[in-house]
Amino acid sequence: MSEPLQDTLLEFPTDFPLKIMGLRVDGFVQAVVDVVLRHAPDYDPATVEMRPSANGKYLSLTCTIRATSKPQLDALYTELSSHPMVKVVL
Repeated sequence: MSEPLQDTLLEFPTDFPLKIMGLRVDGFVQAVVDVVLRHAPDYDPATVEMRPSANGKYLSLTCTIRATSKPQLDALYTELSSHPMVKVVL
């Protein structure tokens, strides 16, 4: 009997970096952190890495969370992707 195919190649728990991009506007960082904390309550907001685009119009955030499951990551990606301030989630 063969092993069932896995949904993901990740092994949990794992440190998982999320890159979130949006316009460089007031409230963007806090909005992203609020969403991340809903799905990863142990996330430390002080660890957010911020990088503005060359022209300063956009801001890229990297939030590395301790992911515990694929459903957790899926829910986090879904909420971030649907947020009006977020342009891209990688």
